[in-house]
Order: sequence, then structure tokens, then C-alpha cells
Amino acid sequence: MSPRLDLALQSGLTLSQPLTVLGPTTASDLSDLPRETQVVQPFKPFHDHFTQQGFAVVPVAQGPCQDAIVILPRAKALARSMVQQACTRANGVIVVDGAKTDGVDSLLKDIRKRVAVEGPISKAHGKIFWFQSDPHAFADWAAPAHQAADGFQTAPGVFSADGIDPASALLQATLPDKMGARVADLGAGWGYLSAGLLQVPGLKSLHLVEADHIALTCARTNVTDPRAQFHWADAVTWRSPEPIDTVVMNPPFHTTRNADPALGQGFITSAAKNLTRNGTLWMVANRHLPYEPTLTDTFAQVEEVTGDNRFKVFHASRPRR
Repeated sequence: MSPRLDLALQSGLTLSQPLTVLGPTTASDLSDLPRETQVVQPFKPFHDHFTQQGFAVVPVAQGPCQDAIVILPRAKALARSMVQQACTRANGVIVVDGAKTDGVDSLLKDIRKRVAVEGPISKAHGKIFWFQSDPHAFADWAAPAHQAADGFQTAPGVFSADGIDPASALLQATLPDKMGARVADLGAGWGYLSAGLLQVPGLKSLHLVEADHIALTCARTNVTDPRAQFHWADAVTWRSPEPIDTVVMNPPFHTTRNADPALGQGFITSAAKNLTRNGTLWMVANRHLPYEPTLTDTFAQVEEVTGDNRFKVFHASRPRR
């Protein structure tokens, strides 16, 4: 069990079933919780992690519960909406557990203005505290039904929720007029690149692959063309139901605060495995990320076609088998 939650239970916190845990990551130790605990995790790799541990895992909270634990995300708007969700579903205690780097101190200060808080307990560069659920105290923290970004629907906490990502915009402007009949957008997010791809002549099928269930739900609203197919999946391990002519992607490079180039490298390898023998990859990345060795190991032809001081766009073709 996490050290902060363990200390809270030792100090008098009691938790009752049905219990819901919102937002745990692979760094969250839930091993001592009953397996009937509902775990809410919309990010597919984390979702699968807790499924393998035997928990009842869902991408969106289901039904009422007695108590709830909120594991804070980095995004402030998402953290607030998770607290509001917990209060609308739980009848008993709401527990909030988070790192200082994720804004737990600021959130604690805001919550204390509205309800009586027990704890808090500090441990391992974070805090945990709890309070009695109040369905009305945080009504204004609910996520907006429609959060617009340049005309597209987004949601709090998804990548580039406030506007079109400049790297994706650069890639979109670089793409050729001919992309092949079968295209995949790995890490499709809320659908910006895919919406543009559907304007390319000759496209017959477009696969949007996204690990964030919330972002993919937005993409379903933004991309309504019947040629689009939606896959809630980890792009690193995804396997296409058909051979792909072209892959486009703006891969993520972190799931925590620390950059992890291995994520983008995994996207490159996945693209190569899903492409036809003469398939092509169009990819944008931050200038500092070391993707060139993986690209040249994975594709016979690699070219940086454009870029600036922040981003670089690659065109790679003929994946090595």
C-alpha cells in the first residue's frame, strides 16, 4: 500500500466498500485494497496494469460508491473535475492523495475553503487528506461539457486541450497530397491530424489509435467520417486489422514529468510493424529528442524534410523487416 494511505489508515481513516479509486498510475500501490474495488483509469497502459492485478477497472466511473480515493493528476482542471466526480458518486469519505509537484498543496488550500478537512499527512514529497463527501460543494469544478480548442472539442487533462499543438500543425502543413488508401494516426489525441487526413484524396480507411480514453471520446466527436475507425489502445503494442500504407504521428515523450524518448522509439517500431513493405511514416518530434538512430535502424530511407528550432519532421519509408 502507498505510504501516505497506510499512514492515513493508521491515524484513523476508515474506508468502506463499494470503494472507487480514481486516477491511479503504475506508481500507485493498491495491492492491499480489496479486488472488488473499482479502479477508474482512462489511460490504456495503466488500465491494463490494474486489470492484470485483478481489479475491476473501467475508463469512466460506473455507479455510486461509499468512499472514493482521488490520485491527483498534474493538470489542475482535471484534478478539480475528479474531486467533483468523486463527490457526486460517493456517499462517505473522499480521500485525496497527491505529490507536491502535482499541486496537492494548492488543491488542499482550495478544498479547505469549502469543506472541513481531516489530516493532512505529509510523506514522500506529498500529502494525503480526506473529507466528507458533499455533492454540492464542488459543483462548479465539473469539467465543461464542451471545451473548445480552435473549433474542436477537447477535455481537461488531455494533451493540447487549449489549442492546436504547434508540432502537429507543422506536421499537418507538411503532409503530401497522396497518403495511400489505408492510414493510421498513432497517438491520435482528440483528432486534429485525423480531421485533416480525411481531406486527402484516395483515403479509404483511417485508424485513430489513442491510449487516453477521454481524448478518444473527444476524437469521436471531432471526426465523424465513416471511414474513421477508433482504437482505444497503446500505440506501442497496437496491431492493425489491415496492412497500413502510411502512418502519421506526433508521439508523446513522457507519461510523468520526466522525458522518456523510449516512448517515441516504441511508436516508431510499432509504425514499422504495421506498415506495408513500401509503407511510409510521417512524424514530428521535439528537436532535442534522439529519434534518428531508431528511425535509421527501422527504415531503409529516412529524411528530415522540414523543421525549426523547436521541432523536426521526418519522412521515413520502406520499413526493415
